[in-house]
Amino acid sequence: MLIHPWDVAPEDEALAFVRSNGFGHLVAGGRDREVPVVVPTQFLLADDRTVLLHLARPNPVWAAVEENPAVVLSVAGDWAYVKGGWKVLPGEDDPRRGIPTTYYAAVQLLCHAEVVTDAAGKAEILRAQIAQLEGGDALVDPAEHERRFAGIRGLRLTIRRVDGKFKYGGNVDEAHRRHVAGRLAERGGPGDAAARARLLRGLERETAGERAVR
Repeated sequence: MLIHPWDVAPEDEALAFVRSNGFGHLVAGGRDREVPVVVPTQFLLADDRTVLLHLARPNPVWAAVEENPAVVLSVAGDWAYVKGGWKVLPGEDDPRRGIPTTYYAAVQLLCHAEVVTDAAGKAEILRAQIAQLEGGDALVDPAEHERRFAGIRGLRLTIRRVDGKFKYGGNVDEAHRRHVAGRLAERGGPGDAAARARLLRGLERETAGERAVR
């Protein structure tokens, strides 16, 4: 993933974004394959260096992981299309000469995958995922469904590197970004509020950084 210096996401914010989403694509390249195995999946970021998930036993990802345990978990979201005219400040130029773009957040976790096949390990993963998604005692303990465990396998991913990209106009000045933020607020389409919040958060972070070096 290409990440320009102005789009780099701080690791803590990148992991917070991953944690808040909880759904992404697991990519296993295997060895000598024409194409990697890509699996859309729910997951749990258990801590800053561990991801837990489970998948059906017939899933083709298992063979690829056995060939090569290096995998990528890719998460993207908070995206919004930015119209070309929004990139031009009023009176600055002809809005038709503006260049459109898309704002988005994307994080790729480069991980080492460990396949979990024992019943206790599977129950631990299921217990953690259910606790996050259901909370409290909403469901019986997963161990009560142990007879169904044969149909799944667990994955424990150890995060080796975090590549985070928050593409929200960091290459233009504050006036242009605030103008786009205003247009996003006016449009109010799917993703616009989240993109606007990240744009403004980036400006706040830059302002705080400027204060720190004074």
